[in-house]
Amino acid sequence: MAGNDESPDGSRSNRLIRNLYRTGGYVYAAKPGDIAREHGFSRIARLASNENPWPPSPAAVKAGCEALREANRYPDEGMEDLSRTLARFHGDFSFVTGVGMDGVIETIIRTVINPGDRVAISVPTFSFYRLAALAQNAKVVEIRRGRDFSIDTRQFIRETRDAKISFLCSPNNPTGTVTPVEDIREILSVISGILFLDNAYVEFSDIDYRPLMNEFDNLVIGRTMSKAFALAGARVGYAFVPGWLTPFYHRAATPFTLNSISASVACGAFADRERMDEYVSYVRQWRERIRQECPLPSPASGANFLMFDTRPESGDEMVRLLAGKGVIVRSCASFPGLPDHYIRVSIGDVWENEIFLTAIRGICRSHR
Repeated sequence: MAGNDESPDGSRSNRLIRNLYRTGGYVYAAKPGDIAREHGFSRIARLASNENPWPPSPAAVKAGCEALREANRYPDEGMEDLSRTLARFHGDFSFVTGVGMDGVIETIIRTVINPGDRVAISVPTFSFYRLAALAQNAKVVEIRRGRDFSIDTRQFIRETRDAKISFLCSPNNPTGTVTPVEDIREILSVISGILFLDNAYVEFSDIDYRPLMNEFDNLVIGRTMSKAFALAGARVGYAFVPGWLTPFYHRAATPFTLNSISASVACGAFADRERMDEYVSYVRQWRERIRQECPLPSPASGANFLMFDTRPESGDEMVRLLAGKGVIVRSCASFPGLPDHYIRVSIGDVWENEIFLTAIRGICRSHR
């Protein structure tokens, strides 16, 4: 039949699709609608994707609506307005942008990695680093964190000495672990490749890595508007980069990568610093309360989520049990380098946090 992309026996896909994509891929959390229908809930506590439960700033919404008036035109390929906004907010640094931090990660890898080049990744962590590196035919080397999920800097340096790019997330997803600035400085002072420091959750911590950009020309700091600024749906990512990397990044980037509406929404969100600060304070208060009141053990977190050890239950089983109570959390079984007895729980709205605490206490009482 015309337009059929695959013969009945699957031979076309077997012949054309890369082996990398025959199985696997990024693992998403369960869809709230599916869980609601399955268990008969009118609403579901969405605590699986580290989303901001508050709506975007009114300033961001207004900026996005105004930008829609010119949506018939292509966006500025250099994102000059957003770059100037970033400089006003952060200081005099060089910036690049992308469709979410995922897009920045993909473009950085595409810019510097040839087939067979080494990419080092500190695990357990966000799985997309590995997926993006393998898509560029890199050789991926995983560096395990310690039992407390901290970084052994000497081991990290040994394993990354000949890597073109190394990925380290702080605060780390899914553990919440924060790596001290001095550890990052020690790593940067020795390695010759790029260190991509993922700071998606840094607004929720007390740490600031930005001054390191003035000391080292092999550091890239990735940021996102999805978390503290409540713009997950707008998909705005950006990164602090050394000046020498900028022109090459733009050559490797997909043309007109970030749309003008999302860029304008981000500029509006940056203009409302008070709303972001208020949300960060809210997360910190609830993060401490949930960690104290949940009967499951959790390492300290510098992010807008907590990771809990579910033993003797597996993470998948705990996700199933919580779904039956109207709560969606994330099993950590898909995170490289992590045993299958952890869940990650986002800080949600007040009612979501309360229903999680009630549900997890009931489950722990009945299963132990």
